[in-house]
Amino acid sequence: MIEALSANEAKTQFGDMLLKVQRAPIQIKKNGKPVTVVISMDEYENIEALKLRFLQSRAVQAKMDIKAGNIVDGDSFFSALETDQYD
Repeated sequence: MIEALSANEAKTQFGDMLLKVQRAPIQIKKNGKPVTVVISMDEYENIEALKLRFLQSRAVQAKMDIKAGNIVDGDSFFSALETDQYD
């Protein structure tokens, strides 16, 4: 389970929080509701690298689909995205 701190706790324990996020993300809550998650720089860079690899693989697949004639009109494409049919 992810550790959670109130916004006030995060403010008063900021230095300690910076150390803890090197091991695991920390959720910050305001008025009892989750508003953000603090992660380490390494974790952030890993997430960004995963996003880039995902987008690159989608671009490669799109090029292959176009070359093979597997195309759809824009309205169908965006409708499918809205309903998660391309995940």
